[in-house]
Amino acid sequence: MAAALRHDWQNHEIEALFEQPFNDLLFQAHGVHRQHFDPNAVQVSTLLSIKTGACPEDCKYCSQSGHYNTGLEKEKLLEVEKVLSEAKAAREGGATRFCMGAAWKHPAAKDFPYVLDMVKGVRALGLETCMTLGQLSREQTEALAQAGLDYYNHNIDTSRDYYQHIISTRAFDERLDTLALVREAGIKVCSGGIVGMGESKRDRIGFLRELANLPQHPDSVPINNLVKIAGTPLQNAPDIDPFDFVRMIAVARILMPRSHVRLSAGREQMNEQLQSLCFFAGANSIFYGDRLLTTSNPRESQDMALFARLGIHPEPRKVSEDELEAEFSPPAQVSPLFHDAAAH
Repeated sequence: MAAALRHDWQNHEIEALFEQPFNDLLFQAHGVHRQHFDPNAVQVSTLLSIKTGACPEDCKYCSQSGHYNTGLEKEKLLEVEKVLSEAKAAREGGATRFCMGAAWKHPAAKDFPYVLDMVKGVRALGLETCMTLGQLSREQTEALAQAGLDYYNHNIDTSRDYYQHIISTRAFDERLDTLALVREAGIKVCSGGIVGMGESKRDRIGFLRELANLPQHPDSVPINNLVKIAGTPLQNAPDIDPFDFVRMIAVARILMPRSHVRLSAGREQMNEQLQSLCFFAGANSIFYGDRLLTTSNPRESQDMALFARLGIHPEPRKVSEDELEAEFSPPAQVSPLFHDAAAH
């Protein structure tokens, strides 16, 4: 029988999980994983930067921050037609979820109608939709929900205590406020963070505890391995031990047993053996495609070749009740989806 979900984890309990012998931890995590998921299915997402660079935030890991000289050219919001073309290509490549990210502290009113059109258009292609746009107001959150957004990504990045060493332009609790608004609007939550930023083991424990003790666990939990970007303050951060990274995946799986745990940024620097250990430890989601916003990612052919060798298959997209009803309902009139967002 599967254990009841918990939202009251204490630091010493999570530390005890981390301190287990490696094989014992993986055995426990894999057992939890099998209770809730097909152990050989991995959810496949594609991520597109819809507005790149010149972000006012000072996140010390980010190539898109306007505070650092990383050589990145800033770009305006993509046209809706371009985004839908990329989404079609992602669907044909095997992705079931299309994620769109914009380098904003919060969405501008003039751009938001085009963002909503992107959501509607991608959903019409039969893909799950995900957005990461920064901080949201209640009105924006409700509008995204009405447009049919499936997931909203808003990472907490690290522990509450270490957060001040990484970001000064947004408070930690502001991130939690956005997650609460997203959940209240009926949108699924995608929230995780980054390891390898110089944080301590205690910070990693605090980071996972913060997510696991939310009133409802995030539906998706991305665990990112820092990609060191020249020009950012973390360009020379020490590498995290690969086994410690696997432990992060395993403990996240145990704490949040029904969440998808995403093996996210940093996969290009991981060999196939390390990725395989992560899948065994409970990672069951990846970003697919050769770009993650502004950083590189393993080629699609590499991922599919690894899947074939491991006997892993992409997780099929779940069809919602609303979509099933729509399938048997007459089509409604819809407004045009295509606008020239780049002109605004």
